[in-house]
Amino acid sequence: MPKTVEAKCTNGECELDMMELHYTYDMSDDTTTDDFVCPYCRSDALEEIVL
Repeated sequence: MPKTVEAKCTNGECELDMMELHYTYDMSDDTTTDDFVCPYCRSDALEEIVL
């Protein structure tokens, strides 16, 4: 099963608290949060939340 990643936007002016990225089988293994933008503010300031 493809992984799910929790991410947060580190743009100080963004209102987004947290989001989940649900990867698909078609995505390459080297896909990271750096390949996405925030769906709210459209910045590339996403950071994976690691517990």
